[in-house]
Parts: sequence; structure tokens; C-alpha cells
Amino acid sequence: MSRALIDTLSQEVIEMGSVQPYRTRSGKRYEVRYKKPDGTHAGKRGFATKREAEDYLADVTVSINDNQYIDPGDARITVGELAQDWLLDQATVLKPSSFHPIESAWRNHVEPRWATFQIGAVRYSDVRSWVTELAADVGAVTVIRSHGILSAILDVAVRDRRIAENSVRGMRLPRKRAKRRVYLTHGQVERLAATSKYPEVVYFLAYTGLRWGEMTGLRVRDLNLTRRRVFVQENAVMVNGTVHIGSPKSHASRSVPYPEFLDDVLRASAVRKAPDAFLFGTGGAPLKLPNSRDGWFAAAVRRAMKEDPLFQRVTPHDMRHTAASLAISAGANVKVVQRMLGHASAAMTLDIYADLFDEDLDDVAGALGRARQDVYVLTESAGPKAQAAITASPDAVRIVWVVTVGPIPVAACENRAGADAWVRAARSTDHSDAPASYRVWELSIAPDELPSQ
Repeated sequence: MSRALIDTLSQEVIEMGSVQPYRTRSGKRYEVRYKKPDGTHAGKRGFATKREAEDYLADVTVSINDNQYIDPGDARITVGELAQDWLLDQATVLKPSSFHPIESAWRNHVEPRWATFQIGAVRYSDVRSWVTELAADVGAVTVIRSHGILSAILDVAVRDRRIAENSVRGMRLPRKRAKRRVYLTHGQVERLAATSKYPEVVYFLAYTGLRWGEMTGLRVRDLNLTRRRVFVQENAVMVNGTVHIGSPKSHASRSVPYPEFLDDVLRASAVRKAPDAFLFGTGGAPLKLPNSRDGWFAAAVRRAMKEDPLFQRVTPHDMRHTAASLAISAGANVKVVQRMLGHASAAMTLDIYADLFDEDLDDVAGALGRARQDVYVLTESAGPKAQAAITASPDAVRIVWVVTVGPIPVAACENRAGADAWVRAARSTDHSDAPASYRVWELSIAPDELPSQ
């Protein structure tokens, strides 16, 4: 074989990759060499058998040909290095009130454990142990947020083709415990307002359902006294001692109604203020959220609890739940409540306030029961000759009128006037609970099959 041919074959081997043996103190080992997509060469040593080395080279070759190759060297970047750009992105797209808890969780929980880890060295089992340890010290919300930060950074590594997959995505995490919500009655709202430094704030929160930041972000120009509406388009939130004015939580503005009795209160709040002034407070700055322990709202709650043993401890945000409860008890459907509260969807409203719609379930059950009873009365009291006709076309009934108590027929009359007269007479002489359940039915049925009066 000529030297030129040998050189050509050697070059082809180099182009494809090669497996070469080498000696160590413990014996023969194999090294794989291959060309990366960028034209540079890479390799891996330490294979115990030639077959293992060839299998590795085959996998690398397939991944390169399928454009799925990931350079092991790219996975040496640390979690902390990737986190810098990720946090900067979050600070850019999130409102300060949303970014603050993320930055805090990174600094207190994620960074101390993972910042120095190379992303290729992050193992599922290690993250699982970390989550377990974290759950023993902090609440589920913090655990979920901290895990989410680490997972999001690894997602960036996957998109950058530094690692093949994010192995910690989808990990089972502690569940957030649903907080027991407190719903005040109309009377309790009155009591709280009466003991409060800012009764107008108590009333407004309880009867509109606005978030605290949405309420304090309202300006005089957002108040429409003619239509009894407030236009929610800004949100005022305190973060690290600084008030940030931004869009509402859902990023969507909305129009929220308020009851008539608040007209005078809101008119007084707006008097002698410029259109751009804040509606509540002095007008120059948003009203600050009161301290949860010794602020004016907590003081009002303590006074209300002292006066009424049944009064439960509430926060300003709980007034939002009260507004939902009072609206639903007044007959508002889930779509109306969703729009009032500014939820992203009606499904979200149902998830949060499903317990408040239990009465709707009771109404459905009652309607189903009445429908079943109606069919039972129509068919079971009719007799065999008319049952088929009644079941097929109950709207065609035009012959006789039957009075029932529950499912039991008690009288039959030739016309509706006679049936109504029978019921009036029965109610005048029977003072039990039964007369309240008298019902009159129009039936197409043979007279000889009806119960007599």
C-alpha cells in the first residue's frame, strides 16, 4: 500500500473519528477522538474496552449528523454564571413586586447551594435531597419558588444546547396548603368600618373586591360617579420601602362597579383634588399598606373582635374574599365575579371560591329532584292508557287538572279554576306544612283513571 493511500485513509478516519488504545498502570485503555461541528477536535479517554469506545463514538457521530450534538465542555459553566443573565431578564420583564420574591429566593436558598455547581453536574437525586431539606425549614411556597428558579436556569442551559435535558423539571414538590378564607357579613363589615381610622377604605374594599395596590393606585380621574364605576388601570405596591406604580396584577385594566351608598364617601375622597391625584389618602402619594401587627387596620380588627366574639381576624386582602362572598350571595354569577375581581379566567374564580358556589349545586340538585318528581307524578298517577302519551308529549296535556301533595294526587278537576279553588279551600282549613306543597298539573288522562276529589 502506498504512503499516499495510507495518508488518505488516515485522514478519513480522523474525519469520522477514531478509537486508539493507550497504556496505563492498570492496563490498556481506549481513547475516542472526533471532530466537532465547529471543525475543532475533541476526545474522551478511559474506556475499558474497545467496544465501549466504539459505542460512544457511534453515539457522538449520530448526534452530530442529526444536529443534536452537545459539547461536554459547554456544560462546565456554573449555575451562578447562567443565573446572572437569567435574573437580569426577569428583572426586565417582571414588575418589581413580582421580581422581589424571586431575587430573595435566589439569594437566600438557591445561590448558597448551587451557584458553584457546573450545570452538567446537577443531578436529580441531589436536587431531590435539597428540596427535602428546604421543606423542613421553609414553607411550600418558598420551596416551589426556589426549585422553579433552579429549574428555569437549567431550561436556559437546555435551550443553549449546553445540556441535553432538564432532569429536575417535573419533580414532585410540597403542595401549598389552602388558606382558610374569612368572609365577613354585611353586619361585620359595618362593625369593622365603625372601629376603623379609614372607614371609607373598609367599605370600598369589602364592596368592590379590589386588591390593596389597585385601590391605592386609583386616581380621581378613575372615578365615574355617574355610572358608579372605578376604572382600575394602575397598581401601587411597596417594595423595599419604595412605592412602585405599575399595571394591575393581570396586566389588564377593568371597570369595577360600586354600590350606591358609597357615592358620598367617594365624592368626599375626591373633593378638592386634581384629576391625577390619588383618590384615597392625601392625594400626593398612594395610601400605604398598614402594618400587619400594629397598623390601623389590625387595631380596628382587634376592637371588632373584642366587641363581637364571632368576629374573625382578617387582613386587608381578606376583604377581597368578603367582596366575592357578598357578591355571590347577592346573586352574582361566576363570570361577573371574575370580571369584578380581575381574575384571568372564570375557571380561576371557581378554583378559588368553589365553596361559595355550593348553593348553586344545591339548586341544581333541587331542580333535578323536582324534574324527576314531575315525571313521576305525570306517569305514575296517570294509568296505563295515558302514560305513553304523557311521556312522549307532556305539553299536549289539556283534559283534566290534578292537585298533588308531593308525588301523591289528592284531587282531580275539570278545569284550572276548579283546581285553584280546591287548593284555596284546602289551605284555609289545613294549617299543617302540607298545603305549602300543593301543586296543580294539567294532564291528558282518562277521567276513570284519576283519583277522585
